[in-house]
Amino acid sequence: QVQLVESGGGLVQAGGSLRLSCVVSGSTFSGNAMGWYRQGSGDRRDLVATVTGAYTTTYAASVKDRFTISRDDAKNTVYLQMTGRQSEDTAVYYCNRPHAPLWGWGKGTLVTFSS
Repeated sequence: QVQLVESGGGLVQAGGSLRLSCVVSGSTFSGNAMGWYRQGSGDRRDLVATVTGAYTTTYAASVKDRFTISRDDAKNTVYLQMTGRQSEDTAVYYCNRPHAPLWGWGKGTLVTFSS
């Protein structure tokens, strides 16, 4: 069974930076594309960044040039470096595959950007 454990969230001033981590266990990590999602105050969980097994990255328009996704296959870990604005980036952040079939979701990590 695949387990996803996100960490690194917290309270950050608007304009500040934060790095999230997600450790994947129970599946082959290397070669699998990975993504970061976020869920704000609504029910929708949006994919904001992806990294392929070949290290190609893509971003949603809302985070492009402010977020950086990366991976360390030796540590089975995917990262998200964030420079955040205020309310629009405040959310619970989750990692998972960026395509079906998704793995079971982890608990996520809450990121709050404040003024």
